[in-house]
Amino acid sequence: MERGMQPNSTTIDAEEVAKFEAMAAEWWDPNGKFKPLHMLNPCRLDYITSQIAAEFDRDLKTPKPFTGLRLLDIGCGGGLLAEPMARLGATVVGADAAAGNIPVAQVHAAQSGLDIDYRNTTAEALAAAGEQFDIVLNMEVVEHVADPATYLTACQRLLKPGGLHFCSTLNRTAKSFAAAIVGAEFIMRWLPKGTHDWNKFITPEELYGLLRDAGLDPVDRKGFVFNPISWTWSLSDRDLAVNYVTTSLKP
Repeated sequence: MERGMQPNSTTIDAEEVAKFEAMAAEWWDPNGKFKPLHMLNPCRLDYITSQIAAEFDRDLKTPKPFTGLRLLDIGCGGGLLAEPMARLGATVVGADAAAGNIPVAQVHAAQSGLDIDYRNTTAEALAAAGEQFDIVLNMEVVEHVADPATYLTACQRLLKPGGLHFCSTLNRTAKSFAAAIVGAEFIMRWLPKGTHDWNKFITPEELYGLLRDAGLDPVDRKGFVFNPISWTWSLSDRDLAVNYVTTSLKP
């Protein structure tokens, strides 16, 4: 075991899991509690697919450009990212610590005619079992775990050499407090109050340090920026004040 990790160790925060399990049935309601993710999803997908295509030399204009790639969506929720990755040809495993999310994801995938391997498990358990992937999606999860360093080390262990790791989270700034907590939870009421803990938000510099300590090589980062006038999201090279995403390679 690397870094003293044991097969049964876990970074799961039970209170955080309970929050999302309570909302499980609403995953595929675009106007429900996960409306922010539905709005953000096209922007996330544009970033993820372009990075994968560049790293693995795939042509996104072909019908199933990610055929032959094994992908893990850790913290998959209802499958908002797992499903498009499967449509692009990847062999997808979706994992979530919240048991209630899994049947929701399974039913929706079946209705969509998609073969996705959904499991109620953790990154640590998958790593202990020796699972290996070309790509690990780790989106909006790290701010909800009890021990980010141990969690990211497990994610690193899940990657094949040369594998690609995506990690998105929330920056710890006054702007993120205003947008993600005051705006999303209290004003817009997109999320139940208490969904996020601002003290668990991670700055880009902190995340880069954690990724390097875990044995990954960060190679890119972008901000996800919300336009309240057009109600759309876009990528930014400079504005990482609220939501942002990183790409790392496993040497």
